[in-house]
Amino acid sequence: MNSCLVPSTNCKKSCSSIVVVLAVLIFTQSIYAETISFDECISRMKIQAKSEGISDKTVKQVLDKAKHIPRVIELDRRQPEFTQTFSGYFNARINDERIQRGRELLIQYRTLLEKIQLETGIPAQYLVSFWGLETNYGGYFGDWLVTDSLATLACDPRRSTFFTQELLNAMRILDAGDISHERMIGSWAGAMGHMQFMPSTFLSYAKDVDGDGRRDLWGSLSDAMGSAANFLRQLGWVPGLDWGQEVRLPPSFDYSLAGRDRMLSVAEWTRLGVSSVAGTPLTSTEHKFALLVPSGHHGPAFLVSRNFNVIMRWNRSEFYALSVGHLADRIAGAAALHRTPMIDKDKISREQVRQLQLDLLTLGIDAGEADGVLGSATRKAISRFQQKTQRIADGHLDTALLTAIRQAASMASH
Repeated sequence: MNSCLVPSTNCKKSCSSIVVVLAVLIFTQSIYAETISFDECISRMKIQAKSEGISDKTVKQVLDKAKHIPRVIELDRRQPEFTQTFSGYFNARINDERIQRGRELLIQYRTLLEKIQLETGIPAQYLVSFWGLETNYGGYFGDWLVTDSLATLACDPRRSTFFTQELLNAMRILDAGDISHERMIGSWAGAMGHMQFMPSTFLSYAKDVDGDGRRDLWGSLSDAMGSAANFLRQLGWVPGLDWGQEVRLPPSFDYSLAGRDRMLSVAEWTRLGVSSVAGTPLTSTEHKFALLVPSGHHGPAFLVSRNFNVIMRWNRSEFYALSVGHLADRIAGAAALHRTPMIDKDKISREQVRQLQLDLLTLGIDAGEADGVLGSATRKAISRFQQKTQRIADGHLDTALLTAIRQAASMASH
């Protein structure tokens, strides 16, 4: 048992000393990582790669000519000045052209997609939807040599450990003969192929579906679609269960019930007045669902299933998962949203959100880390403030509410 779990005075002093030592070590390592050159970093990478079984041929091919790309570091550091709204995100990705193209490709590749669906349980329209959102149906894979991007990021102290492993994994892919070095093109962060797999995801889930002996996620659509389906299935996709649906809420609805942390049965949501967008009762099912209102009580509402959470394991963004689900529905022939996302005219900066998170903490409401990201924890905290002040507790932020929270925190701190 760790003696520092016992709250004694001596233990506190001991633990404090340990914390100080660890802090010094971390600081020293950080400074050291920042001061070594790219060439020194690559030299060490060569030793590590060889010790982990990467072939001499691949080590020379990748690391002897590795290039440091300052633009990659710029992109990694870049953060949007303003927070992304659901309407801005959704409307930029769901449009008539993308829907129509998805429907055409669903027909064109129906035989392949139905075969994959039979084997994995992943419906064809979802695979096409991921394809559309990740690379615009293969229209843009990125234009960076993956190994150079990863080497640049691996030799940068911010996320060195993560990207070092991704670089080693990329080299393992080359060793396996799945792709040639010059064809390993992807995003600035190392995502690759039709479905933008990171090298670690590739090694764990990529499949050789066309039987040519290689897992080619760039040139073989069979491999790309089969690998995406395998990934989703292994993440826990439930066959026969939709991602969710748009719903209608009653005028007096308690919006504090929204959020992915509250899963209720269809019968429970029905008792709360939730219905289909047509106003008819929800279809009965054994599964439970959570309610999301991504643009507040003026925008659309969605009941989302366990498969929605699986989509979020692909990309940890509710906006992304809602876009994947709705695009899949549209590709399969469904109509547009009954209630379009509310367009937010207010521009709220990340710095304002960071201050908001601190203000909520001052008011005794935990909004999570003060990182300037308007995520689910922060929206939940906003909802609690709204409840306490007799507002509609939909977790939606605008400049008027931002000002009210700032004023309340200022009063509380005096």
